[in-house]
Amino acid sequence: MGQSANQGVARRIVTAIKAQIHAGAHRPGDRLPSTRALAAEWGTSRTTVTAAYGQLIAEGYLATRPGARAVVAEGLAAAPRPAGLPDAPPRRLSGFAQRLLALPAPAPADAPAPRIADFRYGDLAAADFPVLAWRRALNAAALRRGARLRYDEPQGSAALRSALHGYLWRARGIACTPEDIVVVNGSQQGLDLCGRLLLDPGDPFVIENPGYVLARHAFLAAGGIAVPVPVDGDGIRTDALPPARLAYVTPSHQYPLGAVLSAARRRALVAWAARGGACLVEDDYDGEYRHDVAPIPPLQTLAPDAVIYVGTLSKTLSPTVRLGYLVVPPALRRAFGEAKRLTDRHTPLAAQDALADLLASGAYERHVRGMRKRNAERRAVLLRALADALGPAVTVVGAGTGLHVVAWFGGIAAAREAALAAAARAAGIGLHPVAPLYDPAEPRPAAAGFVLGYAGLAAEDLRRGVGVLAAVVAAQR
Repeated sequence: MGQSANQGVARRIVTAIKAQIHAGAHRPGDRLPSTRALAAEWGTSRTTVTAAYGQLIAEGYLATRPGARAVVAEGLAAAPRPAGLPDAPPRRLSGFAQRLLALPAPAPADAPAPRIADFRYGDLAAADFPVLAWRRALNAAALRRGARLRYDEPQGSAALRSALHGYLWRARGIACTPEDIVVVNGSQQGLDLCGRLLLDPGDPFVIENPGYVLARHAFLAAGGIAVPVPVDGDGIRTDALPPARLAYVTPSHQYPLGAVLSAARRRALVAWAARGGACLVEDDYDGEYRHDVAPIPPLQTLAPDAVIYVGTLSKTLSPTVRLGYLVVPPALRRAFGEAKRLTDRHTPLAAQDALADLLASGAYERHVRGMRKRNAERRAVLLRALADALGPAVTVVGAGTGLHVVAWFGGIAAAREAALAAAARAAGIGLHPVAPLYDPAEPRPAAAGFVLGYAGLAAEDLRRGVGVLAAVVAAQR
């Protein structure tokens, strides 16, 4: 028997004897079988049994004295459990944990993928990822390592923050310094930091209705009280904003309905924040994708001292890369840096250095231009397919920018969204209702609506998926 096999037998002997001690089969002071007897019982060598006993002695399960067999150590008696004794009370969780567990559970992650097309928003086509450029950048970063491996600054590597500073000016017109940038593990970590640093339990926060569920959850988990504010064709309604510590907005492409926040409402929102000392959290989640509209300057350019700008690479590179960034007002730099340090010290440096290389070389912006073109083509295919297959039965909103649209089906009640989604999945497509994005206590449109993401699908899959969708809708009517 080889060495590795002997080690495996020794581990099993150790596990078996521990179980017997815990169950009370061996009590403190009881002698264990001799190494010869136990070796015969297990069909192994005395050397293997001696090694197992040595491990148990080292862990304090057995005690020995010269010339005598090993005995069970004192203090290891199995505690008898009286009949009818109630279960031990659960461990007390913090208020944060209790708020977290009170949130709606996410959908199961192990559901089989639809066989024809999944219109889930947030997916990107794997073929669009710049594999060769990313691999070269990672290799270059690995070869540049210094003589010592050490922790870096929590706000992010100097190289990446400098590269992002230049990119944000070129791409979004944001004037900031590298010191204003905090690199995070995707925009979700950025939102979580905003909630923890800006909200105390009981503080109200304004959020768009409908809006991004995980932003809402991050602020609720921090103890905030949601104040849903409706949106219309000009974005969030600013005519009756209540007092709050924070407002979360998606002004360049309202999620999910797609409106661009009008200039008048931008000014009204900034004035509201100034009056009440509130922070505005601007999520520019897919600002790189503009189709029928000119680039919209971020809200941050109007009020850099009141706006925290949230950016992500999840819609341009990959959601699996987990890279995002915040642009924070100078007064908040230290708080966000220290919170990031306590959370995870810093975002992985290899990915940061690789992205810095792509930005510095221009490869990232070339990639974004290619992604913008390919997704504009997918968008055109989706819109044409919806028009051809469903005609006036469907109303599409939010197509001017981003990577998704919302399709409203007149004549199908909102209450039937779940049934329509189930029928669609049975037919082979993933269809995702808009209902979870609305506050359940607030009114919503009467028609059934669905968020249709298209960035992860090929043109033919989009056409086939819409064809199946049209058949399912016809059957439901």
